[in-house]
Amino acid sequence: MNLTRPRLRTTAPTALLAAAALLALPACSTAGADNDSAPAGSSGKTVDVRIPDPGNSGVLALAKKDGSLDKVLGKVGARVKWTGSAGPFAPAAQAMNADQLDIATGSITSGITSLSQRPGFKFFTAVDPDAKGEGILVRDGSGIDSVADLVGKKVAVNQGGTGEYLLLKALAKEKIPADKVERVYLRPDQTAAVFNAGQVDAWAVWATYAVAEIGSGKAHFLADGEAIGSDNYSLNAVRTGFAEKHPAVLKALYDYLHTASVKEKKDPAAYLNVFTDVGPTAVTGKAKEVQTEITAQSGTVDPIGPEDIARFESVAAFYAEQKVTKEKVDVAAHLLDVEKLT
Repeated sequence: MNLTRPRLRTTAPTALLAAAALLALPACSTAGADNDSAPAGSSGKTVDVRIPDPGNSGVLALAKKDGSLDKVLGKVGARVKWTGSAGPFAPAAQAMNADQLDIATGSITSGITSLSQRPGFKFFTAVDPDAKGEGILVRDGSGIDSVADLVGKKVAVNQGGTGEYLLLKALAKEKIPADKVERVYLRPDQTAAVFNAGQVDAWAVWATYAVAEIGSGKAHFLADGEAIGSDNYSLNAVRTGFAEKHPAVLKALYDYLHTASVKEKKDPAAYLNVFTDVGPTAVTGKAKEVQTEITAQSGTVDPIGPEDIARFESVAAFYAEQKVTKEKVDVAAHLLDVEKLT
């Protein structure tokens, strides 16, 4: 859950997401107050950029380990403050609204549902939909061989986010009424045990969680993002107040993410197991091969262009049609042109 034309945009390695759920975030600190008081460097104070801790893999994990992002941000009077840990976008959006977080990553799907609730953030980068890293997982030997076989079955999804979108999109493509399949709403970090115990028949999910299941050799995609026709971009979001006060900091962050994502695509293995290659956060064995292949085919962190916005709007229209949202969300009103920041 990377954040080109045609560029595949994946959610797992380049994006800020990690497997852990978002932990409780501290109340607004003095540094947070400074964030909105004056432009970076104008008063001699260093501005903290509050970003979820990236975990053990990805561009930001390496940035945390080698201090390279702090070096870049230091040139514009800022530094990173790693806060909590990355996870689902909905709680991260709430944290930005509450001035507890400045940057977060999520999918356009979860972004749309968050935008429908008085958002205090804007999106400033995008990574094309993940053709190979997201989809609908089924267990090997399940007897489910096509999307049509899901009729009458239970499918785990995260409500209003990537999972629900992928399932609804797959059903719509096959002209199967959505109510013919039972949606089981679960948090993605709680779904693996339920899926492996056979309590649901399938799991609509993205690479952050799919890689481990596919790597176990016991599950596979019934349909991946490409087969589904997914428009599920990964996006980086910024708290609106931060973007307004510190555009130069945001531009420096974007430049770093873009450059690093290009490097990651060329050498995916260098961005895995940054802090440790053992334990629950490590990607090992077949899962490592799967993740490396997905990242090598992924896109890069790029500005949001007109063609991207058109696809965002199609997702918003689809969500309204499927009654995931009450009405069509105006995504374009919540976007920043990062190339115009100075």
